Amino acid sequence: MTYSPARGPRSQHSIHAYANIGLETEVLSASPERLITLLFNGAQAAILKARLHMEHNNTEGRGMAISKAIDIVDSGLKASVDRKSGGELATNLVASYELIISNLLLANLHNDLEKLALAEQLLLNLGSAWREATDPIRTELNVG
Repeated sequence: MTYSPARGPRSQHSIHAYANIGLETEVLSASPERLITLLFNGAQAAILKARLHMEHNNTEGRGMAISKAIDIVDSGLKASVDRKSGGELATNLVASYELIISNLLLANLHNDLEKLALAEQLLLNLGSAWREATDPIRTELNVG
């Protein structure tokens, strides 16, 4: 039996399905530290999509992408902070996540690329620090 290469919308569906299976497999086998890294990656990807939608005046796409980023930061990253044993570091981390969320909300509300860039930079800084703290060898090799 032979298969012809999929074309058009069917091809895109196949690509997305394959990517989703790969991500699902990675999530199911990931350590808690790797899961946080995946959350950072997902939020950063959503912000990148929001930027593209903003630049193309796609209000609906921008809103969906920013909502996804907010959800990842709020329900994923911020919710995973151990506030009981984390002390001042945990308090500061939660405040940083809230600042990111606030900037994302303002970026969406006012179609503001500067607020989006600020949220993106804060998230990149936190993600970079997380990667360095949890996997310094992988960070040195620059492997995502």
